[in-house]
Amino acid sequence: MPKVTASHNYYVYIITNKNKTVLYIGVTNNLKERIFYHSNPEPHSKSFSHKYKCKYLIYFEHFLEIEDAIKREKQLKKWSRAKKERLINLKNPDWTFLNDTV
Repeated sequence: MPKVTASHNYYVYIITNKNKTVLYIGVTNNLKERIFYHSNPEPHSKSFSHKYKCKYLIYFEHFLEIEDAIKREKQLKKWSRAKKERLINLKNPDWTFLNDTV
């Protein structure tokens, strides 16, 4: 009997702070919920995104398999700032905050 694999929705995303000086890359299966979490962190949170006030979505990619999303996240995290900026500019050249569009 062939193996059945379920496909789901996974997202690799990039958020930034208000001045667009810090980039945070993450992976999630619920982009809307994760963006809400970044915008409303736990009190006294010590997370990177909270520390640097990263809560503005500027880029995301959709995947059906978690393995592919994790692989892409790791790839992007290794990139230079300049290379990440070029990627963002391809889909969002004005770096418009996308929080309300997801």
